[in-house]
Amino acid sequence: MSDDTTEQQSTATTDTGFDPRSYLRQLTQAPGVYRMYDIKGDVLYVGKAKNLKKRVSSYFLRASGNAKTEAMLDQVADIQVTITHTEDEALLLESTLIKKHRPRYNVYLRDDKSYPYLMITGDNDYPRVVYHRGAQKRKGHYFGPFPSSGAVKQTQDTLMRLFKLRNCRDSFFENRSRPCLQYQIKRCTAPCVGYISKDDYARDVHDAVELLEGRNEKLIDRLVGEMEAAAKALDFETAARLREKIAALRRLQSQSQKVGGQGDFDILCAAIDGGVGAVVVVTVRGGINLGHRSFFPHAPAGTDVADLAAAFMSQYYLERRPPPELLVDPLPTDDKWLAESLARRAQRKVAFKTSVRAERKRWLDNTRATLAQTLSAQLASRAGVEKRLSSLAQGLRLDAPPMHMACFDISHTRGERTVASCVVFEAGVANKSKYRRFNIDGIEPGDDYAAMRQALTRRFKRVKNGEDNMPDLLLIDGGKGQLAVAVEALAELEVTGVNVIGVAKGSTRKPGLEQIFLPGAKSPLILPADSPGLHLIQQIRDEAHRFAIAGHRGQRGKARQGSMLDGVDGLGPKRRKKLLQTFGGPKQVARAGVSELARVEGISATMAQRIYDYFHNTA
Repeated sequence: MSDDTTEQQSTATTDTGFDPRSYLRQLTQAPGVYRMYDIKGDVLYVGKAKNLKKRVSSYFLRASGNAKTEAMLDQVADIQVTITHTEDEALLLESTLIKKHRPRYNVYLRDDKSYPYLMITGDNDYPRVVYHRGAQKRKGHYFGPFPSSGAVKQTQDTLMRLFKLRNCRDSFFENRSRPCLQYQIKRCTAPCVGYISKDDYARDVHDAVELLEGRNEKLIDRLVGEMEAAAKALDFETAARLREKIAALRRLQSQSQKVGGQGDFDILCAAIDGGVGAVVVVTVRGGINLGHRSFFPHAPAGTDVADLAAAFMSQYYLERRPPPELLVDPLPTDDKWLAESLARRAQRKVAFKTSVRAERKRWLDNTRATLAQTLSAQLASRAGVEKRLSSLAQGLRLDAPPMHMACFDISHTRGERTVASCVVFEAGVANKSKYRRFNIDGIEPGDDYAAMRQALTRRFKRVKNGEDNMPDLLLIDGGKGQLAVAVEALAELEVTGVNVIGVAKGSTRKPGLEQIFLPGAKSPLILPADSPGLHLIQQIRDEAHRFAIAGHRGQRGKARQGSMLDGVDGLGPKRRKKLLQTFGGPKQVARAGVSELARVEGISATMAQRIYDYFHNTA
């Protein structure tokens, strides 16, 4: 521990457990890092705070409603804090301790390998361009970090093609008597045998550095000037070589402009789905997209996605210099504090941006799409699926993992345009080709029980007719009432051999607190918040909910656009659409006068009068 930190330990660890009141009374308000321990002395959680007393007190003064936090607090036997002089020091220490202890309830990076860099050596008269990973102790220019080894090698190849810099080891370079193959294929100027002077080679190195630092336009302008001067001096060979180099740089520049300018920035998107946390980072340097990398940090059950983003960023940029701009989704928790800390570490301003335009918006959207695909692939991985299915079977006490599952949900707005959804998961993975929606009619508005009965009846009649397989597990979004209706509907259809459960949100409606109702059981089943089986239930339930809402919104939108004009005699769909496009909606059509209506293409004076009379006679 450094001399500028002070250790303050709790004074209330007893055989009966931790006494937060006595501990909080003596706790300092200084900035620092706190560590929560269980009775065995293992670190449960590491956190940072601007004000230790205020932050630690927030855990105990009121119920959090978060399953992860409540489970952690039940195990706390001791709290220790390290007081720091600055908030930045607290952020740095927190990341170091998380990396060291990997606490059960913290978000932490699983992959702690250092990122690759591109280095142009500085301890030789003829510098070489090399791949580098690890401590930056050797003299030279370091560029990066790059998201992958492939990105470094691609950039290295570009430099060798454009500037013909060597990449051979010094021992190889110092013992050459004739040029190697790299010279033959025009990837090197053979400095090993003196085919290029030190000054000319140094100029090529300078040009490479300018390219890597993003000064493409300045480099091109200078090369154009040199080309014109060589042409005037009738040195056509040099002019031709410079022309080829300029053309290559122009091609590279046109590619970089597609990324969104000449700046240095990272795009970082985070998400949590089914208990799996994922982060995708896209690296852009000098306007050139260097590729992306996906991470799956350890994220305890109940972790908020903004907390995940904050924890990831504080650890990710601990050993790498952040760019001046970060396009993020979502905005991390304590974003101002984090941005200020990163700025001081980088010795320049660091800005978080969530709302961007034009090219950068498209790249942020692409990164979101990449994240969604990455997370979907992770959830669908064979090992993950098998683990979830086995956990679900164990939690529900099923004879075998449910390979075919269906989930029903109901959506409406105050009884308007009720839609039921059915989503199907096979072998733990969504099969969207078997999703179905049911427009519910003939029931009292808002009667979810009747809606559920109708949807189940319609669906399982088709199943019995052989249109689809009978599910192993049927999930109903709802509590005891919805479950009872589902059991009755299946009994009436004489459907047997299907396990049925009701999935209801807990009292706070937060993930991890779901109550699972089983037929005939007096009390609900509550699976652990970190159960893979519960995560699968949450994923299926959320997908059914999303699918139902999308269908309901579509029906409601159609109804509200067309219903007010449906009763006009002789007014067909094409002219209805024209009216709605002209006036902006049915209410505006109702307010229009006869002359205004008659100006619409396809609306005669007679039809205009009929429309006007319709609205005013029924008003």
